[in-house]
Amino acid sequence: MKKWLLLLLLPLTMYSAQKSYAIAINGNIKYKEGFQHFNYANPNAPKGGELKRYSLGSFDSLNPFILKGVSASGTSMIYDTLMKKGDDEPFTLYALVAKYIELDENRKWVRFHLDERAKFSNNKSILASDVKFTFDTLINKGAPIYKKYYHDIGEVKVISKRVVEFALKDPNNDELPLILAELPVFSKHYWEKRDFARSSLEAPIGSGAYKIGTLKAGKYITYERDKNYWAKDLNVNKGAYNFDTIKFTYYKDESVALEAFKSGEYDFQAEYTASKWANSYTGKYFDKKWIIKEEIKHSQPQGMQGFAFNLRKEIFQDKRVRQALTYAFDFEWANKNLFFEQYTRTTSYFENSALKATGLPSKEELAYLNKLKASVPEEVFTQEFSLPINKGDGNIRGLLRKSTKLLHEAGYEIKNQKLIHKKTKKPFVFEVLIFQEGFLKIYLPFKKNLARLGIDMQIKRVDVAQYINRLRAFDYDMITTSYSQSNWLGNERREYWHSSSANKTGSQNYIGIKDPAVDTLVEELIANQKQQEVIAKALDRVLLHNYYMIPNWHIAKHRIAHWKHLQRPSTAPQSGYDTDYWWVDETVQIELDNQLKH
Repeated sequence: MKKWLLLLLLPLTMYSAQKSYAIAINGNIKYKEGFQHFNYANPNAPKGGELKRYSLGSFDSLNPFILKGVSASGTSMIYDTLMKKGDDEPFTLYALVAKYIELDENRKWVRFHLDERAKFSNNKSILASDVKFTFDTLINKGAPIYKKYYHDIGEVKVISKRVVEFALKDPNNDELPLILAELPVFSKHYWEKRDFARSSLEAPIGSGAYKIGTLKAGKYITYERDKNYWAKDLNVNKGAYNFDTIKFTYYKDESVALEAFKSGEYDFQAEYTASKWANSYTGKYFDKKWIIKEEIKHSQPQGMQGFAFNLRKEIFQDKRVRQALTYAFDFEWANKNLFFEQYTRTTSYFENSALKATGLPSKEELAYLNKLKASVPEEVFTQEFSLPINKGDGNIRGLLRKSTKLLHEAGYEIKNQKLIHKKTKKPFVFEVLIFQEGFLKIYLPFKKNLARLGIDMQIKRVDVAQYINRLRAFDYDMITTSYSQSNWLGNERREYWHSSSANKTGSQNYIGIKDPAVDTLVEELIANQKQQEVIAKALDRVLLHNYYMIPNWHIAKHRIAHWKHLQRPSTAPQSGYDTDYWWVDETVQIELDNQLKH
């Protein structure tokens, strides 16, 4: 029986140790061994041309794996991973640097057999020692997230020149082999002579399809397609990496950047602001169809975006306070007046997926929740989480009365039109930290509603570099953030919500959650992934009913604009689009260049 057929018939946890070209979690492997290319790729896409993109702020580092400095956009492009994800499957990876993956029948270890053709950009072979070095470096010198992410990985052994073995501490964690399959590969020869933890603008040796070209700190960076890239004709790369050059130009302001796009300074724009999408993507080049404006549907989970409370601040430690502020945000008014009714309110940390909690807890969920009753809000068991629905006319007096009642119960009172804590006598004042100008118009109406409660919300706008530094140090009262989700949940949940990451500098536990019930459910989710839908719904309820965030909104489509010389395949991946598979129509490019000159 062929290896691929065996994998189709048996779940990941059941097949005995053998080498395979692909690996999946609880699902079929779509592409048979020896497949020619992904369905969403155009294998005949021409190579050549330049993709011009933009970024905001500045950069002073070429290392995206450490906390020091601000890494340049696109730096991950210079590295290949052991295996490559298929974008039209929930969670499947195929051979890349690793030609085969081998999983122990008792799930005590996983081995990667490297392709003998695999080389770095300096033409040196990629060896098992490089993979071990990469892992050890990320754990010991990388950002704190990596220790958390690889928490369940034990000893790493070099079995032979091109075989590396990772011990698995938790045999029940189905995701561990896939986590390792997505490990980037560094050059040991290059990095062992340098300080990995130091911010630097020296271009490192890469393992991917692109090399760093020219750059000017904080201004621009270019990437050049490696024409000697060993995997350029590999099936997972057919139709990909078509641009000879990719350039990121940096702008200090989003509005300035958009005008630069409309004048032809760069080629591609993804828009996340509804008002800009409705009003700003106009002009003669749009009328002439030189710039294409499109909305592309996707089927990706949306996760949670919202205003995040920093629970490390005393002012937000009472749940009633957080709930009161949640009632003061009028989404319907914002959607009608600011977003042209393009959005849907988010009511789950796993929005737009089968993992979203609805109704009351099921019997299966209660099996987990009942054990945690002492530390779980009572409402989890008796109420479906819901947010108030307003008329969109700005009249939320009824909700503000509820907010006032909650704030009174939390120990606050109104004195001289200001909300004051009865015991501490401190006024209710907090700061929102932002770096995007577009969020000002979202926060200002919210600020006005809070002022009616006697709350002084101050808005502090900083540049990107300062924002990142303050984010890493948890130096804020409130921010807007998001927790992206995939179709399969894994170790990153520890980084998001587990108490072990709450005080770890640079973690993504921006809220500062230290909740025993959340800890337990996160660990259950990681350890028992066959029950992930049940456990995720239980976790969703606990997170929601604790009012850790004021939920924002989501949209199940991408809003993009691009100059017409950029072409993309007719078949789209589940993600909606992937510019790795786009290309330049040189005839159209020449035509545009000539017309723009005149």
